[in-house]
Amino acid sequence: MNTTLEKISISADDLSKFLQNKTEPLLVFDLRPREDFVEGHINGSVHAVCDARAKETIMPKIPKDAKIVLVCDDGSVSGPTAEMMQSYGFNAYFLQGGVRGWDKGLAKKNVESIVSAEELWQDMQKKREIMLVDVREPDEFSDFRIPGSMNIPLVNLFKPDVVATLPKDKKIVTVCPHGNRSMVAAFALARNGIEARGLFGGLAAWGQLLSAKEIAGDRAKIIQIRKVGKGCLSYLIGSDGEALVIDPVHPAEKYVELARENGLKIAKVMDTHQHADHVSAAKELARIAGAELFMSGYENYDFQSSRLVDGDAITIGRSEVRAIHTPGHTSGSLSYLLDGRYLFSGDILFADGIGRPDLRDKAKEFAGELYNTLQSLLRLPAHVTVLPAHHAEETDASKGVSTTIDKAKRFPILQMQQNEFINKVVGTVMPRPMNYEKIIQLNKAGGPLKNSEIPDLEMGPNRCAINAS
Repeated sequence: MNTTLEKISISADDLSKFLQNKTEPLLVFDLRPREDFVEGHINGSVHAVCDARAKETIMPKIPKDAKIVLVCDDGSVSGPTAEMMQSYGFNAYFLQGGVRGWDKGLAKKNVESIVSAEELWQDMQKKREIMLVDVREPDEFSDFRIPGSMNIPLVNLFKPDVVATLPKDKKIVTVCPHGNRSMVAAFALARNGIEARGLFGGLAAWGQLLSAKEIAGDRAKIIQIRKVGKGCLSYLIGSDGEALVIDPVHPAEKYVELARENGLKIAKVMDTHQHADHVSAAKELARIAGAELFMSGYENYDFQSSRLVDGDAITIGRSEVRAIHTPGHTSGSLSYLLDGRYLFSGDILFADGIGRPDLRDKAKEFAGELYNTLQSLLRLPAHVTVLPAHHAEETDASKGVSTTIDKAKRFPILQMQQNEFINKVVGTVMPRPMNYEKIIQLNKAGGPLKNSEIPDLEMGPNRCAINAS
């Protein structure tokens, strides 16, 4: 063994003492193949893959003061790897003789270190006991989060007094933007006997999760698709084997799968308006489904589509959809009335609020249009169901998100006189959606954009609504 490796090697007895000392930050990474780790590993160690991805994404998140001990079969892999990590400034060591030289007994528990967004969502829907630990810094956490999360910055998970407050009888899922800090957090908790899994892909992956629920099935079947991490709502409407999709989001392929599962073929795709908080999938979905694309005739787009204006009607199977010009959120917003019973209101009227008029920098002008639009919509029959394009973060969407014209009439903000309404709306200061200017331009141009770029671009809350109170 060369002199450098001798200096960074530790004995089995030393590692045992390190594991028992809970006051110092310690991470024990087992570099062997996963099947060998599952068969038997040092209690408190975690399986880790040391590759280019780990070097670029996970290693930079490890606190520099944490002691890192690498383990392999015999030290032949962990030694040079520890030496490499030392050269990057990490306090890294390796177990001399590896697992073969460990005489303290091996654990055989197989604990997955990651959980997918889909798995986490299923667990949450089934009301399983889950603790979401968001390991970002407080300023990041305050901006947006998965509802129900608690904030413990990554560096604090190396502190015994903080770790001691975490329950050992709950499933703990650690969360960060892309899954890198949360993976390190799960590693840190493992050495303290707490089983935790990192959310794979982090908040970026959470923001792309789609969940579908049928909310009507008489003359036309209506399936509401929720983009869970964004609060976006889109709709698949089916009648006589044909389907129409309103306000689709990425990934577009999900709508084709959903239509097929319901015995439908997507024939028409449309947006209610030029969205500012998410990348529209309308153009892409129309392309892959071989469907006709409809967009507002009052807005400018740089790609080909059929244009709809106020009063235009299209059919889908036995049903009819009529376009209503509803300016206020954007000047060209359309709402769509299905069979005189269901209003797809885009970002004009929500289940508990109204659209904001300030994202095109014409707040006062658009606020006046918004008032007139909303008063016009309130003259629709009271029984009409309102189906918006977004919902608030705290909304329980398990039964679908909707309201009725009758209920909307009772919103305090919709009972104001025009001047009072305009002053209220214009005076409501709200943060704007992240990257909204770039998203507007992308939706105007229809791309191009790589699918891998969308999660980061869309990350964060939708911020499209003004509370109705």
